[in-house]
Amino acid sequence: MPPETGAVVEARGIHKRFGATHVLKGVDLSVGKGEVVVIIGPSGGGKSTFLRTLNYLDQPDSGEVWINGAAMGAAEAGSGRAKLSDAGLSRQRRQVGMVFQQFNLFSHMTALENVMSGPVHVLKTPKDAALADARRLMALVGLADKEASYPGQLSGGQQQRVAIARALAMHPSVMLFDEPTSSLDPEMVGEVLQVMLDLSQRGMTMVIVTHEIQFARKAADRILFMEDGRIIEEGRPQELMDSPRNERTKQFLNLVAEGS
Repeated sequence: MPPETGAVVEARGIHKRFGATHVLKGVDLSVGKGEVVVIIGPSGGGKSTFLRTLNYLDQPDSGEVWINGAAMGAAEAGSGRAKLSDAGLSRQRRQVGMVFQQFNLFSHMTALENVMSGPVHVLKTPKDAALADARRLMALVGLADKEASYPGQLSGGQQQRVAIARALAMHPSVMLFDEPTSSLDPEMVGEVLQVMLDLSQRGMTMVIVTHEIQFARKAADRILFMEDGRIIEEGRPQELMDSPRNERTKQFLNLVAEGS
């Protein structure tokens, strides 16, 4: 049954197994337009896998995901549904921008060419329009002076900002971030988080998996604590961080505070 909430992202009853390991155990999530949801929790709790089910990079074993009211991986067929072709699924994924831990830039392309590549080759955007939009996005992420640089000439933080601009160039309805600062040197983390914070203030719908707790407090409309394949607790940042109801959430936040 499709969602009636008008949510940009709706996930219901998501289960995922890898062999004998039951990674996701019935996860639900609804994300409204312009909402920023941050998912925190210990490593191995299923956070990244859940994020990857939202655009069907990891297809759920059971449960459903809708993006803008359309079921991921499914096409309407008469009175029922049929499995979507790979090409159809690729078209659906264009609505979902994703930024990974690794930057995955094309090393033989300049930063500007990396940002332009999706619109030109996938969306068939005219080159002049793609160029203008790519330049706008490079400025948005603070790299207008690095358009002609190749990935090997950029710092890790700069490469990640190019990766964010590249995802935004596809004009997605929602952006997913999978621990985007975990591969960065500590001094480069802030520049990437600032871009993400700016995006949140511009009204971008985002789901973010991160260990950056103070960033979560600033950027999130809602924080989810996830462990052992389940959402244990959720709430507004001040509620969840200052007065967690669940003992396990409290233990995790105390450990993070001690380690910071």
